[in-house]
Amino acid sequence: MTRQTNRPNRRSIRLKGYDYSSPGAYFVTLCTHDRLCLFGDVVAGSMRENALGAIVREEWFRSAQIRPDIQLDPDEFVIMPNHVHGIIRILERANPAAGVSRLGAVIAGFKAATTRRINALRGTPDAPVWQRNYYEHIIRTEKGEAELRRIREYIANNPARWTIDRHYQR
Repeated sequence: MTRQTNRPNRRSIRLKGYDYSSPGAYFVTLCTHDRLCLFGDVVAGSMRENALGAIVREEWFRSAQIRPDIQLDPDEFVIMPNHVHGIIRILERANPAAGVSRLGAVIAGFKAATTRRINALRGTPDAPVWQRNYYEHIIRTEKGEAELRRIREYIANNPARWTIDRHYQR
């Protein structure tokens, strides 16, 4: 534990020296606070989103409207009862002077927007919705389409594998 925050020391999984604003594809997983199942249920291998899940979906794709230098594909995103998986593509900037989307800023904006809307709907101001951090994996271009295809299949098959998922909670 650190003295100042009384939080456990967290070891970063980020690649040292890597520029997370570099054009490329990034696989991310975000979990709910305390892994609470907030976004719906998996029924017969299919995810049934509730109103909170609908907010998450809307805000995920709104991120690409707000930040034109990212691309989000519906086939590369899934909402689960207590987490989401998605691929964020950071594109080359047409106007480099216009600024850059950094992966952390994209995630922070998404979490803030969903938390604000979810808490307004639930009547729970200031309640945490998301875990503090998130998992990210750089999809390496040198590994080719095979890695991207494997991750896309993982995302697509996640609801069918819910009961054996490490995030599964009854």
